[in-house]
Amino acid sequence: MSVVAITFVVIALAEVADTSGLVTLVLATRFPARWVLIGVFAGMLVHVGIAVAAGSLVGLLPERPLEAILAVMFLIGAALTLREGLEDEDDDDDDDEEREAPRTRWAVVATAFGITALSELADPSQILTATLTAQYGDPLLVGIGSLLGLWAVSALAIYGGSRLRQIVPVKWVAIVAAAIMVVLAIISAVAAIRG
Repeated sequence: MSVVAITFVVIALAEVADTSGLVTLVLATRFPARWVLIGVFAGMLVHVGIAVAAGSLVGLLPERPLEAILAVMFLIGAALTLREGLEDEDDDDDDDEEREAPRTRWAVVATAFGITALSELADPSQILTATLTAQYGDPLLVGIGSLLGLWAVSALAIYGGSRLRQIVPVKWVAIVAAAIMVVLAIISAVAAIRG
């Protein structure tokens, strides 16, 4: 499996279990979907750029300490993904109803961009993107896979999020994503021990 495909699957699963998809869904119910999507996509681009840069710096470490750090980062990502997926998400929509609506399409884009960029900082998907960048040493392919995974989930959140959540409970997506990350952590830990 290629780096892009692995990254796409891991990041998409982590993002489906994340609450930022709910924010995107709420924005799309209040404003035109195409303008929300443009803002969200731009926010995700910034998010992935930061993560890839951080992962590239971590990737400069010697191999054995790097593998140990990767194992820990994957475990942290698994824990954060599980936490996000298992939290009660019913209360998230109430606070957004009282805000004043942006008046122009560019205000909608800017609102979606700002909310996305801020809500994704230190998010499980950002930590995972940095970790995968450090593990594979290929920032371009990891960045492409991560960005495509994030964009796919954002598009699903806007155009079919409520249907997807009716079919597959978020907690099961979070459990699958966390399990994948635990396996990656074990692989990294074994590589660190073997040297």
